[in-house]
Amino acid sequence: MNWNKLTSEEQLDGIRHESAQHPVLIFKHSTTCSISAMALSRMERNWNEQAGIKPYYLDLQANRSVSNKIANEFGVEHESPQVLLIRNGECVYDASHMAISFDGLRQAV
Repeated sequence: MNWNKLTSEEQLDGIRHESAQHPVLIFKHSTTCSISAMALSRMERNWNEQAGIKPYYLDLQANRSVSNKIANEFGVEHESPQVLLIRNGECVYDASHMAISFDGLRQAV
């Protein structure tokens, strides 16, 4: 799995644009949380490139302002860990904590 790093608020415009061509995943990860580490590991183990989803990884400790902007722009209350699936500029699926799964993403696509 090849993560794209999400490190700036400006990248969100690009993600909205990209999501018109293919679904985009944003994974909000807390590097100090064991539940987040488990959710990340589970996502990586089950990932399948053929689903056509472009994955972005956000380190919450290093980029909290980006996380806040995501919550505001996509209308999804912040959780950690959390995934958002963006299609056509809108969040069409989100999950947090133990509800995070690749199968859930694939069904939402």
